[in-house]
Amino acid sequence: MKIAAIKNNSLSGLATLSLLVSLNAYSTNALAVELLNSSYDIARELFSSLNPEFEKQWNEQYPQNKLTIKQSHAGSSKQALAILHGLKADVVTYNQVTDIQILHDRGNLIPANWQQCLPNNSSPYYSTMAFLVRKDNPKHIHTWNDLVRNDVKLIFPNPKTSGNGRYTYLAAWGAFQQQTPQEPEKIRQLMQRFLQNVAVFDTGGRGATTSFIERGIGDVLISFESEVNNIRKQYGEENYQVIVPPVDILAEFPVTWVDKNVQKNGTETAAKAYLNYLYSPPAQQIIANFNYRVIDKDVMNAQQTRFPATKLFRLEEQFGSWPQVMKIHFNTGGTLDQLLMEGHK
Repeated sequence: MKIAAIKNNSLSGLATLSLLVSLNAYSTNALAVELLNSSYDIARELFSSLNPEFEKQWNEQYPQNKLTIKQSHAGSSKQALAILHGLKADVVTYNQVTDIQILHDRGNLIPANWQQCLPNNSSPYYSTMAFLVRKDNPKHIHTWNDLVRNDVKLIFPNPKTSGNGRYTYLAAWGAFQQQTPQEPEKIRQLMQRFLQNVAVFDTGGRGATTSFIERGIGDVLISFESEVNNIRKQYGEENYQVIVPPVDILAEFPVTWVDKNVQKNGTETAAKAYLNYLYSPPAQQIIANFNYRVIDKDVMNAQQTRFPATKLFRLEEQFGSWPQVMKIHFNTGGTLDQLLMEGHK
């Protein structure tokens, strides 16, 4: 009996120890926090710098809730569709409002008023479009008008799949419209020539960069000002030149947490803290260092020499709302499709 009791006690102790180990492992896993940030194609380096700083800040404040931020990158429209098809992203950091709005309109994953949840219409930073040309600017590119010449070949992402590409298309249209506001047919002709000069339509900004830099295609890469400056720094400032045209579009970079996903994932607190962090002076400084224009006036004033003066127009001023723009220009059979078809006749 004593032996049996000892055996039973030993087994009981082992079971208790095993249970404690299991509970401890479960507790550790339960306390760990993991965020998935679904972002646009060319934001890899930016968030590779931002994320460790926020993880450090969070882990100091919540040492028992270790945070890890994972990234997913592609053209922002493709990213939004991936979420609608089941990607459980906690936050989205995109380069176009419509790619977030679709999460409400087609998935009911976020509220209709998502832009009121964070300052500045939920856009902690912004940019505009710029031209990256080869050494010494051999084609003498300075304005949007230079991009419709017969001797110029362009590289920028497909507006159907990339917010980057849509902003490029709209920036060109807006600049032409300011020159000839009463001549819609002339604007269409200029846009047709502009699109005819595109050497290749990649699906995202990073693919367009590869075509221009590594494959040597085209005379001008059009992308966000932030991206072309970062490319020039990476591949040799002596080999490329950045041109910001005198008239350009203001490109917002909206962010939000995906309400239904963070509620299911148990990450709501971390997701909200992460996106609020993007507005803090330290984060704004990091963002400005990657050549984005930021909303913190002190940071922006200290960085003025980094950003050439240009006359920025808002999309709403010349085109109406984003839903109107998408319907008129980018939906199947819209103006973009018409211009491409006319250009191939």
